[in-house]
Amino acid sequence: QLKKLDQAVSAAHTFFVANPQHLQMREDIEKYRRMSGVKSDNFRDLEATPHWEAYEAGVQHYNADEYLQAVARLEESLTEALSALEECRALCEGPWEDEDEEEEEMQPGLYEAIAAHYIQVLKCRQQCVLEIATKPGRISATEDFIPSHLDLLQFAYDQVGNQALAAECAASYLLFYPTDEPMLEKMKQYRTELGEDTAVTARESIQHYVERSLMEKKLIYYAVEHLGGTFNDPDLWTPDELIPENLREKHRPASPADALVPLKHVRGASGPGLRGMGTSGELSCLLRECIVSLHFLIQAGGPLPFEGIAVTMDSRRMNGTQRVVFDRVLTESECKDLLRLTKAAGEAGDGYRARRSPHTPHERFEGLTVLKAVQLAQNGDVDWRDAKLLLQASEKSRKIIESYFTPGKKLHFSFTHLVCRTAVDEEQEGRMDLSHPVHADNCLLDPEGQECWREPPAYVYRDYSGILYLNDDFQGGGLFFTEMDTVTVTAEVHPKCGRLVAFSSGKENPHGVWAVSRGRRCAIALWYTHSREHAEQERVKAEELMRQRAVEQDRPGGEHQEADHRGRSSSEPPIPNSRARATSQRQKPGSDRTQHPKELRTRDEF
Repeated sequence: QLKKLDQAVSAAHTFFVANPQHLQMREDIEKYRRMSGVKSDNFRDLEATPHWEAYEAGVQHYNADEYLQAVARLEESLTEALSALEECRALCEGPWEDEDEEEEEMQPGLYEAIAAHYIQVLKCRQQCVLEIATKPGRISATEDFIPSHLDLLQFAYDQVGNQALAAECAASYLLFYPTDEPMLEKMKQYRTELGEDTAVTARESIQHYVERSLMEKKLIYYAVEHLGGTFNDPDLWTPDELIPENLREKHRPASPADALVPLKHVRGASGPGLRGMGTSGELSCLLRECIVSLHFLIQAGGPLPFEGIAVTMDSRRMNGTQRVVFDRVLTESECKDLLRLTKAAGEAGDGYRARRSPHTPHERFEGLTVLKAVQLAQNGDVDWRDAKLLLQASEKSRKIIESYFTPGKKLHFSFTHLVCRTAVDEEQEGRMDLSHPVHADNCLLDPEGQECWREPPAYVYRDYSGILYLNDDFQGGGLFFTEMDTVTVTAEVHPKCGRLVAFSSGKENPHGVWAVSRGRRCAIALWYTHSREHAEQERVKAEELMRQRAVEQDRPGGEHQEADHRGRSSSEPPIPNSRARATSQRQKPGSDRTQHPKELRTRDEF
């Protein structure tokens, strides 16, 4: 607004680098690119650090098979990263910070205070590697940041014909992972090519880095064992023998499945390090990937709690992990009843009311939560049975998903949303966008970095997701899964009444929705969590209101009203509660707040 375009463009670009899925900023960036007064130099990252700029440029050259340029930028990144590490370590030397804020009479003596201060400095220095490995704008660090440089460099040097430097990088990498078989095989190859008499040694800077880090870890673990306290080791490569036996389980917990591979962003099938590993390297990487896949497959495929439900597609047929499609979860009649409930979403939904979709201007979006549905039934705006069916259908889906993916481990509702997306007829010509862009449900997808950052504002507590479709009389609107690049489609699911697609909410399942180009697509969107503290509170309130309704029906005078409802066919429009409506008709708009308890405000999951 101040017409300072250069600063506006830099600010927008900086935000977009850290939030590449932000649609509004993407549109703003494209707008700036078309403006005549904007130069290409204005698109600069104001938060960029030298080593991260060089690292990302190096990886891009590497992936494009431009190995000479990759070597130059990766060497620059490694030098800058080690320099930034020294600066961070120097800043750790400061006054004692009493983290526990103990009372005065509990203060340690002189020697204890000196030891505690020294250990605090050592712990701070150990955490510096996380500081330099965290991309600007992110919270989570990239694992094995220093070793990954060496892994990339050894392959790049090999490709440009400099086997001496390739061997030096391989020897340096082996200081971190001395038993890494693919790298040991490469070392044998380099020794053969260079001659057995040629001395191959690791880089002095890397030797110093590893030796110093191991000595500090040894001191810290000794202090933790004998003086108490805790230590969060930032490195995956710390040898087990360095950790006291009685601390190993506490300080080195079992890694999740996706951490079975030491360098997940380099060693995995989608990482840059797979190419050129040689036959044994490829087999080793594929074996590790199979272990990860097996971990997921063992958990999936539990018994289904209801008869008549069919597993139409499993993870294998959908080319992924923790994905499944069930059919016949709902009958045609139940779909029709729930579609009747969706009409209330457009008229009295929870804050959307047929507004433009938050994801695309070419569609209207309507949503109804379980609590709002029950409250509408209370007011006589919808049939109680339809509101109850929404609760029952979503609970049935929860039991199916829990039984299939996590038998014996409770899944709680995180959020339930009856959602319709309607194509805006006059705005479909030349449309190129999606109904819902590719994303993951519990982390922030970073296609360029091939990462998914499990940190706010993502819903990090989500564990499983589901979509229960209600209709298929529209064009487009299918669900699709992709690789981490958000471009390579691996599977598609076409909506139909009673079809439930379920999948784990993490980075293994990036997904999006094709544009709805004609008609209205309706479904129940479901998210689940293992975390009880993140259970859906609106659902608790809705179930409570349902129980109160059941108690009222059991009282004298309640049976006649229920009989009226039972006498209607499920396809007929609901009959309003005459007493509730008569009262509401005498009120001013908005005055019903004085007649009912204050409603819970719906959390905007979008």
